[in-house]
Amino acid sequence: MSEGRLRKLIVGDAQADRVVPPSGFTAQLTLFVSGAMAFLAVFALALSLASGRLATRWADELARAATLRINAPADQRSAQTEAALAILQQTPGVASARALTQKEQAALLAPWFGAGLPIDSLPVPQLIEVIEDDPGYDGTGLRLRLQAEVPGAVLDDHTRWRAPLVDAARALRRLGAVSILLIAGATAAMITLAANAALAANAQVIEVLRLVGALDSYIAHAFIRRFTLRALGGSAAGMALGMFGVWLMPAASNEGGFLTGLGFQGWSWLLPLLIPLLGALVAFAATTRAAKKRLGDLT
Repeated sequence: MSEGRLRKLIVGDAQADRVVPPSGFTAQLTLFVSGAMAFLAVFALALSLASGRLATRWADELARAATLRINAPADQRSAQTEAALAILQQTPGVASARALTQKEQAALLAPWFGAGLPIDSLPVPQLIEVIEDDPGYDGTGLRLRLQAEVPGAVLDDHTRWRAPLVDAARALRRLGAVSILLIAGATAAMITLAANAALAANAQVIEVLRLVGALDSYIAHAFIRRFTLRALGGSAAGMALGMFGVWLMPAASNEGGFLTGLGFQGWSWLLPLLIPLLGALVAFAATTRAAKKRLGDLT
């Protein structure tokens, strides 16, 4: 859009604006649709951004972490734990390794068995936390050595369940992006219907304007300007309500998992401000196409 057309779109023409009814069904439909779709777009954007952060966090936190489980009789567990720690300290690519205390293991089991679990009287395997260094260790070689020297050791690098979690979070991010595209398409379709209805209702007025010498571009501009500004206003209201709703959502917490922290963070709070502009752009394109087609049919 050129600077002249943009200025003309904003300033407008008082006489041309009279062609389009300022109120009525089409005005209410345009305001409601643009506001509702902007409201949904804010949440779709928040879901997409939060899912991307979640996928990144899961990938970073779990990529270099592994768990060594010592499944051995109680009288051999301590000795095998010491042997496993010695092997891990000698393994290139292992940054650190430490055995979890009974209190830490009880905290891990508390969500399923409750607090105060007598872990010392239960056959619970000893867990060793392994942190990978850069460039990492040879998992196959480490497993073979542990199998030979520590029969009760089982190395779990979280690969089996880490990849599906990350893929699921990335799929949610893609779903949010697709939802925004669908919202834009639905907005364009509804505004097109509203513009066609307004053009049809003012068919006689358009014929009179043509008789007095008005060009189709002059008539079309009146409809395009009115519907674009309506979409801009409705989208701004819907965006404001959507951002307020996102702000009310609970902040990120370990207890809530991925169900919390679905809002915006930092500079991403500025992204929803683009939604009214995009809504106005969609309305401009949809109304321009509808006006050209309708005016051509009335020729």
